[in-house]
Amino acid sequence: MLIGEVARRSGVSTRMLRHYDALGLVRPTGRTVGGYREYADADIRRIFHVESLRTLGLSLREVARALEDPDFAPQSLVGDLIRRTEERLSGERELLERLRAVEGAEPGDWRDVLRIVELVRNLGSADPPRRLQTVLNPAANEPVPTELLTAAVLAESEPNMAGALRWALARAGTDGLAGLAPGLRSADAEVRRRAVLAVAEIPGDAATALLTAALDDPSPAVRGPAALAAGGRGVTAAEPVLVSMVVAGTNDVDAGEALGALSQEAAAAERILTALTDALAAHAADSDVRIRLIQAVVELPGTRALEILQLLRANADPPVSLVAAAFFDLVASRPSM
Repeated sequence: MLIGEVARRSGVSTRMLRHYDALGLVRPTGRTVGGYREYADADIRRIFHVESLRTLGLSLREVARALEDPDFAPQSLVGDLIRRTEERLSGERELLERLRAVEGAEPGDWRDVLRIVELVRNLGSADPPRRLQTVLNPAANEPVPTELLTAAVLAESEPNMAGALRWALARAGTDGLAGLAPGLRSADAEVRRRAVLAVAEIPGDAATALLTAALDDPSPAVRGPAALAAGGRGVTAAEPVLVSMVVAGTNDVDAGEALGALSQEAAAAERILTALTDALAAHAADSDVRIRLIQAVVELPGTRALEILQLLRANADPPVSLVAAAFFDLVASRPSM
């Protein structure tokens, strides 16, 4: 069968068939007397095999490898296809959310539509500097609509860009909370974490309420930032999460400082000190945990912290006793003591 007929029957252009031949993907079995390519049945089956692999998203190089390399593992191909499909679906979901944000922005005329579509395109760019430029220096000095900012905040994975987006969103005040609230209910813990970090930069009681609700999140990656932010706002419900962060060694210094800030009221100080001493007893065999707990105890006001440090100075574990002794002298020398 000559190349023109093969093209008509297979739907693959003659140009592509010649390209396949040049790459060695599908070489016609024979040639006519006049030198024209002549395809056998096996060649045509191979064409359809190549096309089926291409429809899965494989490059021609990967198709050649799959067809020719005896060591090529099918499961690695499937794994690559799954990863690419997940990335494509993730990108399409992000685009959908941004398009919904465009709809919610209620553009007044075609100029507004074109501007918002350009913002969507720039915020979705694969180039971080371009995304950053869009947020920090928007065209015509018009701020990015809050709806687009919240969608971008929940989707952004690049740390510097994420920080710029949160800063821009915080400038909009509480307007961004409506768009962030669904992110706090996302099935994806990473999206919930991004939402918490953004809410933490927005002042006001409504933001504090969202942070307090996030203290019950099943993921420590979400609970931790929520507790640090809520604790800084005086939310006592953050105390257990902050103590667990000290124990786990997750932002333990920040968690200890937050506990110290919460303990300015006498009842709270006693409650936090009890939680820390209980943790010290529960982790008697773990020097690293006990040292972190000692550092948190030091942040607390009053003489009760000195009493605990005094006891720990006689601890049988040398690292623990040395740290407790050093901190005892530090706390004892405070003017308030």
